[in-house]
This record gives sequence, structure tokens and C-alpha cells, in this order.
Amino acid sequence: MECKNCALALKENDDYCNSCGAKVIRNRLTIKNLFEHFTEQFLNYDNKFLQTFLDMFRRPEDVIGSYINGTRKKYVNAVSYFAIAITAAGLLLFVLNKYFPEMMNMSSLAQPGTEEFNKNNLEFTQEYQSLLMMLYLPFYALFSRLVFLKNKKYNYTEHLVIFMYITAQLALAQFFIIIPLAFIDGMDFGLISLGFIPIMLFYSAYCLKRLFGLDLGGIILKTMLFLFILFVLGIIFTVIVTYLMLKHGFFPEVLEAQKAARGISYIASSAINWTS
Repeated sequence: MECKNCALALKENDDYCNSCGAKVIRNRLTIKNLFEHFTEQFLNYDNKFLQTFLDMFRRPEDVIGSYINGTRKKYVNAVSYFAIAITAAGLLLFVLNKYFPEMMNMSSLAQPGTEEFNKNNLEFTQEYQSLLMMLYLPFYALFSRLVFLKNKKYNYTEHLVIFMYITAQLALAQFFIIIPLAFIDGMDFGLISLGFIPIMLFYSAYCLKRLFGLDLGGIILKTMLFLFILFVLGIIFTVIVTYLMLKHGFFPEVLEAQKAARGISYIASSAINWTS
């Protein structure tokens, strides 16, 4: 008998390969053992995924620090955890669009005349959500490295790992929070997403505080510096986007739509006043 993963010769009573550590599978795949494998991997309290998810709330410095320092058996590694989060985020959007389409109405956050733009923006975000999540990571890591420039505890790549775990945890938390909220009538995904922003900021600050051993004052100062860098880059990004929108003639269309929306509102209010 040999290992099906690395072809090493095995003894008949071996349960694991001595070379690659893979479990020896003797039985054919059935519905029963497929379900057992799933529950073993994701539902048992002792499994890596659940332990990683819980400890990312209780002691994130243990989860992230262990991976960075080379202890990688206890928790799910950063790349795998991030991949699970991307899958969960895609499943969340599928469930909301399929069964709760009314939640995906972002009109409550739109200015009059910009509804079509916001709709297109939402569709683009949904379509390329996984790519956007991956593209955000290098920037988050860069901002964090700049904030902790004088602290040499972690290099840029390690900051990237930190935000892999943080971003994945927030995506998974959204999945487990928003799905139940979807069953509550009248919930608006736009307002929920807006309300989740301070939670994201607080949780990121909490993780960094635990990782760097900062006191309350220290993490507040670092958070303010992070927001300042984000604000400056946000202004630069806004200027670039505004220039592109002006160049392609988008603003005149928005202004005309806003004028039309105000005109309809004025006519409607006049009619109501006249009839009353």
C-alpha cells in the first residue's frame, strides 16, 4: 500500500503518511463519510476553522501571531481563511439577491438623480467582490505599515497577513450577522453596511492593539493616524474620479437628473397643497 498523495510506501496499519502527513483513506466515498468529513472539518468544536473564528474574537494576537511566528497547526492559515471568507461573501450576496432582493435596494443612501449610478456601482461591486477584497489588502497593509513605521515588530508582508485575517473575519461576521437580519422585514442592506463601518474600524483597531500591545491612548492615536492617511488618499482618489467623470461628461447628466427629480418633487408637493 502506498500514500495516494506522495506515493510513499505505507504499512497496513498506518493511519497517516509518515512523509506528508495525509490521512490514509481506505473506504470509497459515500454520502455518509462525505457528511462525516464535512462535520469533522467545519462543525466540531475542536476543528481548526471554528477555533480560528472564535479565537479571532477572543485572542486575535494568538491566531495571527502564531501564523507569523511559524506555529501553523492550531489555526487555519491566512490564505485558506481568506479563501473561505471570499466564498462566504459570495454566498451571502447570492442568498440576498435570490431570496431577499428588497434588501439590496440602496436607494436610501442615494441622492436624487444618482440612483442609476449607485445601481451600476452596486452591480460592479457585487460582480467583482472577490477581486476587490484582494485588491484592498495591499493598501490596508501599506496604511498599517505607515502607521507603525517606527515599530519594527512586523514587516510589510506580515502586515499583509494581519489584514488577511482581519478582512476574512469581518467578512465571515457579516455572513453570520446579515443572513439572520435578512429575515427581519424592512431591513435595508445599505443601512446595515453603513452601520457595519464603525464595527470594522473598531475590530481592526482591537486586533492591532492586541498584536502590538498598545494601551488605549496608543491605539486611539494610531487609529486617528490611520484615518488621516485614509482621508488624504481618499481626497486624491476623489479628485482623480471627479476628473474622469468630468472628462466623460457624467456630471451634466447627474445634474439634469437631480433637477428633474426636484421638479417632480415640487410638482407633487404643489398638487398635494392645492388639493388640500
